[in-house]
Parts: sequence; structure tokens; C-alpha cells
Amino acid sequence: MAAPRRETVLLRPASGAARPCPLEWRASPRARRITLRLDPVSGHAVLTLPAGLSAGAGRRAGLALLRRHADWMALRLAALGPPLRLAHGAVVPLADAPHAVLHRPLAAPVAVLRPGRILVGGAAEGLAGQVLALLRQEAGRRIALHVRRHAGALGVAPRAIRLKDPRSRWASCTAGGVLAFSWRLVMAPDWVLASVAAHEVAHLREMNHSPRFWAALAGLSPDHAAAQAWLRQHGPRLLRVGA
Repeated sequence: MAAPRRETVLLRPASGAARPCPLEWRASPRARRITLRLDPVSGHAVLTLPAGLSAGAGRRAGLALLRRHADWMALRLAALGPPLRLAHGAVVPLADAPHAVLHRPLAAPVAVLRPGRILVGGAAEGLAGQVLALLRQEAGRRIALHVRRHAGALGVAPRAIRLKDPRSRWASCTAGGVLAFSWRLVMAPDWVLASVAAHEVAHLREMNHSPRFWAALAGLSPDHAAAQAWLRQHGPRLLRVGA
């Protein structure tokens, strides 16, 4: 495809002012049609084109699709917010509570959690990695607690719990009983994390979304609908931490 892989175009929503829109073009031999989505990590609108389209035709059709969905994309970009660089003075949510990152260059090169603070020692270039390691560690601890509680209530047990950093889903359960969670859930309110854990544990009982599954989930997490609503509204900003 001759179009540049990345560029910035002007988005003109029907409501609101025109705004720049970072745009990424992708070609996929598996795509059957042109698709549009937002990559919450990079902050780019992504147009994926199927194979077989000429550069000119693909570009025209892709931009036409973006224009038709300009209002939707403008709202998504506005909700996304700016990336949060992990550096001295950054404020990182932990269980939805703000924690200030404070660099202490003369201290040992580790991150230490304190009420409302994340203290990081060592060289400045290692700060971001230390903060991410602390957040992942805390995520693993908190997720395991919720999984064990919910699993005990249902009389089931996962084969393993894994942490990942996906872009399109917060958690999953394999047919073999392996639960995987986005470590970024540790930045959401604890009740939201608990609800996501309940959803995946309920899949250990019912590997589907049948009425039996929803009944099991309701018994574990009556507020699961509110948790999903919270993630739809606020989840994109969690994906921007460290972006």
C-alpha cells in the first residue's frame, strides 16, 4: 500500500470543532472489509485494509469510513486522554486512588509503595521500569486474592493465573482453566477488579455465556454490569499509563 503507515488527518465531527486525528494504516491479508478502530495505547485511529485494494482505492475508501464515523472517533479520542509518562512527579492511579511517583536517586533501585506515594530509588532511567514492576506485582497479589475468594465460593480452582498487557480485553479464561488478566486492572477501583475476577472464575464453572453462567456471576458479583460500565468509560486512560 502506497499510503504512509502513519499520518495525521483533520477530523471534522458534525458536533464540535475539527481536531487533528493521528491515523495508522494497516494491510491484512485476512481482512474481508475495511475496518476502523482506535488503538488506545498509541492513541491512533487504525484503518485496516484487505488485500487486493489498490493504494488509491484503499485510501479513498478508508478516509470515507473515517469521515462517516467522525463523531464516534472524536468522542473516543477525547475520552482517551494524553499518555501518562512514568517519571518523577507523575500521578498514577492504584485502586483508583492517586499515587505520586517520587524519585529518590540515592536510595536502592526499587519501587516502594506508600500511602499515596510510589518511592523509586536508583538512576532516573530505571524509574519507569521499577514503577511498572511494582504495579504488576501489586496486580498479581490483588488478583490472586479475588480469584481465590471467588473460586472458593464456587468450588472451582484455576490451573494458573497469568498477567498480560492486552489492548482489547481485560481478562480471559481458557478451556484448560488458565485465567489471564491485564495487570492494568490494578489501577481500577478494587470492586471493578473483583468483578472482572468473578467473571473469569464463573467461566471455570460455565465456559459460555449461558443463563447458568450469568447466574453464577451474579452470585459472585451483583455489580458486574456497573464494573463493565466503569471500564468502558475509564478503561482507555489505564491503557495510556506508561504509553
